[in-house]
Amino acid sequence: MEQNGEQNSSAGAAKFEALDFKGHPADKATTGRWFPAVVILGIEMCERLATLGISVNLVTYLENTMHLPSAQSANIVTNFLGTSFILSLFGGFLADTFLGRYLTIAIFASIQTLGVGVLTISTALPQFRPDPCVPNEQCEEADGLQLFVLYLSLYLTALGTGGLKSSVSGFGSDQFDENDDKERRQMDYFFNRFFFCISLGSLLAVTVLVYIQDNVGRPWGYGICAVCMLTAILIFLERTRTYRFKKATGSPLTQILQVAVASWRNRRLKLPADVGQLYDGNKASLSHNRVPHTDQFRWLDRAAIIESSMEESSYPSRWRLCTLSTVEEVKIIIRMLPIWATTIMFWTIYAQMVTFSVEQASHMNRNMGSFQIPAASLTVFFVSAILVTIALYDRIIMPLARGWTGHQQGFTTLHKIGLGLALSCLAMVAAALTEKKRLQEARAHGLLDKPNSSVPMTVFYLVPQFFLVGTGEAFIYTGQLDFFIRESPPGMKTMSTGLFLSTLALGFFLSSLLVSIVNHVTTRSSHPGWLSNNLYRGRLDKFYWLVAIMSLVNFIIYLIFAKWYTYKDTVMAKHLNFQESEKPDEKGDQTSKQIIH
Repeated sequence: MEQNGEQNSSAGAAKFEALDFKGHPADKATTGRWFPAVVILGIEMCERLATLGISVNLVTYLENTMHLPSAQSANIVTNFLGTSFILSLFGGFLADTFLGRYLTIAIFASIQTLGVGVLTISTALPQFRPDPCVPNEQCEEADGLQLFVLYLSLYLTALGTGGLKSSVSGFGSDQFDENDDKERRQMDYFFNRFFFCISLGSLLAVTVLVYIQDNVGRPWGYGICAVCMLTAILIFLERTRTYRFKKATGSPLTQILQVAVASWRNRRLKLPADVGQLYDGNKASLSHNRVPHTDQFRWLDRAAIIESSMEESSYPSRWRLCTLSTVEEVKIIIRMLPIWATTIMFWTIYAQMVTFSVEQASHMNRNMGSFQIPAASLTVFFVSAILVTIALYDRIIMPLARGWTGHQQGFTTLHKIGLGLALSCLAMVAAALTEKKRLQEARAHGLLDKPNSSVPMTVFYLVPQFFLVGTGEAFIYTGQLDFFIRESPPGMKTMSTGLFLSTLALGFFLSSLLVSIVNHVTTRSSHPGWLSNNLYRGRLDKFYWLVAIMSLVNFIIYLIFAKWYTYKDTVMAKHLNFQESEKPDEKGDQTSKQIIH
């Protein structure tokens, strides 16, 4: 964000353009800054409380109450989470094109609250769940109506979560003026506190809510989520007068499609040797474009070719002719895609922490004196690792990293993402070794055919895998969020957030696909398969080793693309240095109008 502010300022566009709730120019003294930003942080914390409060303990509900198979239960959880994040792209499109961020948050937060409310009712009424299991008899699975109500509640929640997440970080940053040095620094703190609130909501979800769900009742746990969301929405609406609003500028997806269509239509035209002959919107010098020209993906430059038959007064639509600056913004997005693709694997590993790792915990010794730790509460170590890493980063990690990398912030965004990927790979190795030991203990104590029993092995053996993934998330989440917002073109803030959240979605969907394939390939009539309902007869350790190998290969590919990637500010700095070197000398020598390639 700071880079964008500096660029805008240097271009002479440092103007305060926010509006108040009536559509008039906003008064900086009475709108925006920290007070409304805190309200926005509050609604995000409640969203995280609700989403994680449902998902982290959902697999045990599906198996123990709805009597669904282990693999199917895991896929329901990951599909729910994947849908929540992929719908952020849909929410971002609505926010950019029609609704604006404020209305998008208000509408989709209400939809999420409705979904959590339906889930609360479905867990409270006995007709929406099958009868309890009878000893020595096969358990009755949930019927069609019961599953319909369950899916309705989950996907209403997912729809609300996706729409809300698409806009909440962007609307929060809208409360600060990027062109004001003081407010720009406050915006940087906002993103740190944004992630802290997410982590705090997660911590409450995996401790307080999970305990209430397991010991007081699911309806109480889910009901608290619904009440928190409703309260947050009412406070959010009550503070409407204090917000700063930005006009909806149209969806960047349309811009990307226009460049793709225009370049395809002009595919037979020859690219000019001089980029100065490409369409620049108003015949201004190309060196003054917001985004400098690059030689990568030159085939897209055809979208800016001016045909000889065109008259300046009657240039065709943007589906036939785009400005060179628009083309370069699309190139920026394309350059980001390899980094985007290689971060998906982390969230596939994350998915294992809220599915199979919770199942592992439920079959281990969870007693601490007279208190039994809820299986899903093991994720407290996951969340604690995030909070500890964030707390130590500024004071310890950053100064040490600064001496190693020479970078002012310690680690660059790509460094952070790489660290997250490496730690997640180590987490899967730790998970595979722990599962192998758990199976050995089960064999030694004759528990292979007692699927509901627990091995005499402390659940704290699972702490390393949770801690490694949690620490990895602290690096990769902040790294991704910073990378996608700072590296994206200035007008694509909401879409860049959607790109980031889509990696989470695709990671969860990849987990579902992987579970389905492994379950299908390894299951035979005489063999229960790696992901058996009876974890003692399955080979979850082999599944973890498979994910670890996939993660290692993905990490190597990431390193290649990270080495290839050039930061946007580096490109801009080279462009500005080139312009400086081409300025006229005191004698008035004419300069070249060349642009950086």
